Order: sequence, then structure tokens, then C-alpha cells
Amino acid sequence: MSYELSRRDAIKSLGLGALAISFGGLLNGKLFAAAAGGGGAVPQRKAYELPALPYDYDALKPQISEEILQFHHDKHHMTYVNGLNTALQKLEKAREQDDFAQVRALSRDLAFNGSGHVLHTLYWQSMAPGGSAEPDGDFRSAIDRDFGSFAAMAEQLKNASIQVESNGWGILAWEPLGRRLLILQAERHSDRAIWGCRPLLVCDVWEHAYYLQYQNRRPEYVQAFMEIANWDFAAKQFSQAIGAAEVMAR
Repeated sequence: MSYELSRRDAIKSLGLGALAISFGGLLNGKLFAAAAGGGGAVPQRKAYELPALPYDYDALKPQISEEILQFHHDKHHMTYVNGLNTALQKLEKAREQDDFAQVRALSRDLAFNGSGHVLHTLYWQSMAPGGSAEPDGDFRSAIDRDFGSFAAMAEQLKNASIQVESNGWGILAWEPLGRRLLILQAERHSDRAIWGCRPLLVCDVWEHAYYLQYQNRRPEYVQAFMEIANWDFAAKQFSQAIGAAEVMAR
């Protein structure tokens, strides 16, 4: 079966909800959207929250230790959540007071913490206890088309992650304009990205993700990540991404 869904199939499978996609809803396998029909309703806004891990702290051993997973999730990710909410609160206050003297710094904080929260939320889902089998179906067809083979894609993702300068991420993403899969590096959280790309699987190579267990041996950590990569999650993200793109192109 071709991995390029027809518009009719996309609309049938995703409905009007695909017109507005929530990040949190995607991770739960659902599409969060304005109410269908009429003019629609604006979804209720809420503060950002730390998502629960989809497995126990010790579930990724021996690749990721219980100590580092708990520290990374409970402390580091929570810092980005708090920073994101704080940036939004300060921007709201700036609007109320018509005082934008700090808008540059606040905009930076918003992008940095917001991207950190998004990527970490994806990161927990990008791993699974024991890993998962190589993908098949439409997602595998896309990988073979855009990289030549699964092995070639995995090798590029591994090396892109290892070679991120300083702190950042290796990212397998869907780029909707070119209708292709890309492997990107993101420095920090928000630098060197491509607008509109949908991350499917991400590898965190900030030192806090591995230093307690692997010290400065980033290649060893990245190899361990690849062993527990959750390709089933990436495949679901892929299906939702191409389906949403078809609906948007109507």
C-alpha cells in the first residue's frame, strides 16, 4: 500500500479534527481539535504540565538507568515546564502593562522552554522497554524511499545525534512541503530546526540525558538509545502527520 494517503481517506480517518492538532493529544494517539461543525469552538486553554512517564523508572535498564531517568524526567523536564509557564505569565503581564522592554528575553525563554518541553515529551515516547521491531508498512516504505534503507536511516540518525555540537537533539522528522522524511540536528532545543517539520522520534544528547551513567561517552549512550528506540510510536506519528497534511491540502 502506498504511504501517501488520499485526501478522501485522510478526511475519513481523521475528520475535521485534523484541522487543529494538539501536541498533547498526538502523544495519546488522539487529535485534539476545535469542535466540528458551525464556526467551531476554541479549545480551553490550560497551564503546561509535566507528563507522566509511559513506563516505570527502571523499565529502560540497562540502557538508561533508573537514577538518570528519574532525575532527567522529574527535575530537568519539570524545569522546562515551569520556565514555559513563567514566560507566558510574564508576557501576559507585559501586555497588560504595555511594557515590552523585556520582550526579547521573554521571547527567547518562551522558545527555549517551550521547545524543551515539546522535545522531552516526545523523547519519553521515543523509547520503549526492550525497544521495538523495525517499522513496516507505509512508514517503512517512506524510510526506504528517502534514505535507501532502514539501516541507512538509523546510521544517519545515530551519527547526527552523536555529532550535535554541544547540547541538543537528533531528530527524525516529516517535512510536509517536500513530503519527505528528514534527519535534523537541533542545538539547544530551538536552534537549527526547520519550520513545519513534525518530529517523529527524538534523541536527547544534552549531557543531563546521559552523563550520570555514560559520563562523556556520548556515542555509547546514543547506541544504547537506538537499541530501545520506539519505532511503533514513530510510525503512529508518521501516519498522523501525513494524514493531517492531506486534510490541510484540501
